[in-house]
Amino acid sequence: MEQIYEAIEKGNGWLNNIVWGIPALVLLMAAGIILTVGLKGFQFRKFGYAMKNTVGKMFKRQTAKAGEVTPLQALTTALAATVGTGNIAGITTAITLGGAGSIFWLWVSALLGMATKYSEVLLSVKFRERNVLGDWVGGPMYYIKNGLGKNWKWLGAVFCVFGGLASFGIGNAVQVGNITSSINNAIQQFAPAAAEHEMVINIVLAVILMAIIGVVLVGGIKRIGEVTEFMVPVMSVIYIAACLAVIVVNITRVPAVFGMIFQGAFSPAAVTGGAAGVGVKMCITWGVKRGVFSNEAGLGSAPIAHAATSETNPVKQGLYGIFEVFMDTIVICTLSGLTLLLALDGSTLNYGVEGTTSLNALALGTVFGNKAGALIIAIGLSLFALSTVLSWGLYGTRCWEYLLGEKAVKPYQIIFTLVVIISATMDLSLAWAIADTLNGLMAIPNLIGLLLLCPVVFKMTREYFDSERRLRK
Repeated sequence: MEQIYEAIEKGNGWLNNIVWGIPALVLLMAAGIILTVGLKGFQFRKFGYAMKNTVGKMFKRQTAKAGEVTPLQALTTALAATVGTGNIAGITTAITLGGAGSIFWLWVSALLGMATKYSEVLLSVKFRERNVLGDWVGGPMYYIKNGLGKNWKWLGAVFCVFGGLASFGIGNAVQVGNITSSINNAIQQFAPAAAEHEMVINIVLAVILMAIIGVVLVGGIKRIGEVTEFMVPVMSVIYIAACLAVIVVNITRVPAVFGMIFQGAFSPAAVTGGAAGVGVKMCITWGVKRGVFSNEAGLGSAPIAHAATSETNPVKQGLYGIFEVFMDTIVICTLSGLTLLLALDGSTLNYGVEGTTSLNALALGTVFGNKAGALIIAIGLSLFALSTVLSWGLYGTRCWEYLLGEKAVKPYQIIFTLVVIISATMDLSLAWAIADTLNGLMAIPNLIGLLLLCPVVFKMTREYFDSERRLRK
C-alpha cells in the first residue's frame, strides 16, 4: 500500500507542477484582468449596487417553483461549496508555505475573481436548460455547448470529466479528511489517550457523515438548498465572531501584521526569516492557489448551483457571484489569516513546513483557551466542510449526468457517499495535492469557454444597466 501511495504522490506531483505552473497561473489571472477591463471595473464600480441587490435582499421572502431554488438558496449552496476547509486549513497552508505575503496575492486573485465569478454565473443562467426531471441545469458544460455551439460540446465534456473527478477530491477527500483531523484534535485536548484510537474514531465519523450526506443528496437541489440556507449563515457567524475576538485582543498589532503582508508579498524572506523554499514565486503560487481553492472563481463549479435559481435575469443572479467571492475570500479568508499572524509568531508557524488546523486551534486558544479553541475549529470546520461536501455532491451529479445521462446519477451518488470512508482514513497531504491538480485541470476548459463568451457577458451587462438608467429617468 505504501508503494502505491508513493507512486500516486510522485505522479500527481509531476502533473501538479504542469497544471499549476506559470502558464496556468497566468491564464487564471489573465482571465480576471480581461473580464475586469471588458466590464470596465464592474466589480468595483457597481460593488455597492451588487451588495444592495444581494445582501440587501437576503431577508426578503423568496419562493421557487419545482425544479428551482430561490436566488438566496442558489447563493448559499454555492457559498457552502466555497466556504470550506480552504478558508481555514487552506489559509494555514498558504501562510506556512508562502509566507504572510500570500494573503496579498489571495486578495489580488479575489478582486479579479469577482469579475470571473460574475461572468460564470451570468452565463450559467443565460444558457441553462431543463433536464428530463424538469430541473434547471447549467454550468460551463452548458454555456460552452449552447453558447459556442455543438462543435464545442467536447470541451464541455472535458470539463465534466475533470469536474466529476474533482468532486471526489476538493468536494470529498479534503473536506472529510479535515473534519476527522479537527475533531480528533479537539477530542485529544480533552482526552489525550484518544490518540491511540484515532482510526476507530475516523471510521465512526465516516459512517455518521455517510448517513447525513446520503439523505441530503437523495433530496436533490431543493433539499441541499434548504440545508445550506440554514447552515451557511450560522457557521459563518460563529467562526467570524471567534476570529474577531482574537483580532480585538491583538488590535495594537494589526498595523504591523498588515505591514508583514504587504512586505512579504514582494520580499517573503524578510518575513519568513529566509525559510527554505519560501520565495516570491512560492508566495504568489500559494496565494493564488488557495484563493482559487477557496472562492472557486474560474473553476466553473459554483455556476452549476446558480443555474438552478428561480431568477430569470442572468445579470441579477451574476451579482451574487461578486458577493460570493467577497464574503468567502476578502472577509472569511482574511480573518483566518489575520488570526494566525496576530496570535502566533514565526517559530510557531514554522515557515516552510505545511501547517495543519492545529495551528488555527492554537491561535484561537490564545484567547479562548486551548480546549475551547480546538472545539471552535472542530465545530466550525466540520460545518464548513460538510456543507462543501453536499454542494460538491450536486456538482459531481450534474457533471456525470451531462456525460452519461440520468442513469448515472444514482450510481455516482452511491459511490460519492461510500468514498467518505476512504476520505476519512487517507493521507491528508496527498488529498490536498490531488485536489489541487484536479482544480487546475477543470479550470482550463472553463476559462477557455469563458474567454470565448466574454463578448456575451459585456453586451448583456451593458444592456442591463442601460435599461436601468432609462427606467430611472
